[in-house]
Amino acid sequence: MSQIRNIRRVVTGSNQVDGAGVHLVRVLGPDTTKEFDPFLMLDAFDSRNPADYIKGFPWHPHRGIETVTYLIAGDIEHGDSLGNKGHIRDGGCQWMTAGSGIIHQEMPQASPRMLGLQLWLNLPRQDKWVRPRYRDITPDLIPKVAEAAGTVGVISGRYGKARGGTQGDYVQTLLLDVDLKPKAAWRLPVDAQSTLFIYVIEGSGTLGDPPQRVESRRAVLLGEGDEFSGQAGPEGMRFVLAAGRPLHEPIAWGGPIVMNTREELDQAFAEIDQGTFIR
Repeated sequence: MSQIRNIRRVVTGSNQVDGAGVHLVRVLGPDTTKEFDPFLMLDAFDSRNPADYIKGFPWHPHRGIETVTYLIAGDIEHGDSLGNKGHIRDGGCQWMTAGSGIIHQEMPQASPRMLGLQLWLNLPRQDKWVRPRYRDITPDLIPKVAEAAGTVGVISGRYGKARGGTQGDYVQTLLLDVDLKPKAAWRLPVDAQSTLFIYVIEGSGTLGDPPQRVESRRAVLLGEGDEFSGQAGPEGMRFVLAAGRPLHEPIAWGGPIVMNTREELDQAFAEIDQGTFIR
């Protein structure tokens, strides 16, 4: 018999200004890493005012993580030290493996609405030095599964017979964009060993058994079990669901660098100063 996951923790996050002056909500961060392992950080953004974001994130380094930028609406221009460049646009996703080190920039362009999120995944100790790479997951690579309850976009992993744009090479990650109709109920069998949370983008609803209410713009960590159960409120509910097995490894976090030890952090920042960061 399946066990439905109930709410373990709800995180609202806080308003932050990051990069060169980008207004966002820092939902997950250093104080949530233990419970949300392997997920390190979640930034959410929703603005109709370009002044909130057009200053962007100029050139900055990363090492030891993967960043997943999912853009529901908007346009983000990007470039990196490997020579990659392009745009993430409405419904697209960029999955970047920073690995041994990369320097890049993300510059949002003025749009009617900038709506999306960036999720940081930790890399296992043995994979923190892998070669950097991008996966540009264009909207056509994200299957949209229409059901009676709503629509499920498969960004990463599998949902039924649908395969997402990637599986994740280092942390097998299920990443779904679930848009439920008003009062619709939805269930999903899940890996009992995975950390599972949702971020409610719009609307509200209930989760678990017995049902507990959840509001928009919150990350909701689910407890033990092998089944997710949710129901949308009268206005519907849209959320991103993320699931991946925890690493249970020490975390040394310094700004854009996430390693396992303080010595590795010191090494990274020394290399940045010396101009030897890119390998």
